[in-house]
Amino acid sequence: MVRRHAITVGELGEFGVIARITGRLPQGASVLLGPGDDAAMVSAPDGRIVVSTDLLLESRHFRRDWSSGYDVGRKAAAQNLADAVAMGAVPTSLVVGLALPADLPVAWLEELTDGLRDECDLVGASVAGGDVTRGPLVVVSVTVLGDLGGRAPVLRSGARPGQVVAVAGRLGWAAAGLALLEREGAGVSGAGGSREVVEAHRRPCPPYAQGPEAAVLGATAMLDVSDGLVQDLGHIAAASGVGIVLEPASLPVAEPVRAAAERLGVDPLDLVLAGGEDHALAAVFPCDIPLTDAWTVVGRVVEGAGVQVSGRAAVSGGWDHFR
Repeated sequence: MVRRHAITVGELGEFGVIARITGRLPQGASVLLGPGDDAAMVSAPDGRIVVSTDLLLESRHFRRDWSSGYDVGRKAAAQNLADAVAMGAVPTSLVVGLALPADLPVAWLEELTDGLRDECDLVGASVAGGDVTRGPLVVVSVTVLGDLGGRAPVLRSGARPGQVVAVAGRLGWAAAGLALLEREGAGVSGAGGSREVVEAHRRPCPPYAQGPEAAVLGATAMLDVSDGLVQDLGHIAAASGVGIVLEPASLPVAEPVRAAAERLGVDPLDLVLAGGEDHALAAVFPCDIPLTDAWTVVGRVVEGAGVQVSGRAAVSGGWDHFR
């Protein structure tokens, strides 16, 4: 049997790579001018644009032996889209920069592009443009643009004593999946909740609709949980000049997280409190606002500083890019 040669990005060349990418990316109504010129042009109905940028570096944020190109595309889009909704905005478009090794199979790049496209489809956004270059590792740089629809942005600095802290989305899933991959590798078995949490590490599922929803409900502060609940809520506490107290009994611990924690020999609550990359939303609301079922109240804002967890010593962990 003759093996078919897998064409690489180096063989395709820069403009061939660009053509492969753009040919897989339909443009939505917010994109007035897509790929093909020196810059894209997108609409800004609100007159303001919410902007955020993230980098994914191979071997630091993902491994190609653990995640497919499609997984990486979904993850790269998700973490940026989550930043926009955490401000109360609706994401409209992404701009993507790629560094690619010359020997990278074109099929992997096509999977990456499809992942970016499919994650954007969840919120009605488009990949409007970007850039490519050669590099020793895969680097994915994504910039998201979002529209506030006339609303004020929800900042980190608006929390006040007497308000409640609520979360929407998953907590601890991605951290459990990463821990299993680090211990057992890509061949980790599907027992003990591992399949669900490993997939959560590869492809987070942010609660996109709840960002704008929180803004409409009257959230006074919000962020996405990318580096760990305690660590990220610490940013709200610092920006607002308040303290936050979390109630462990109120924190959602999903069964796959509990099962994976048992397999790992760790406390599942540690994964929920310190695990990042699920891109859940944590928001602060006045206590008299009725919340939808998507939100779970997990704590309260108090006078003071920092984040405390009732009945527990200080929680360590959380992600630090330079640690």
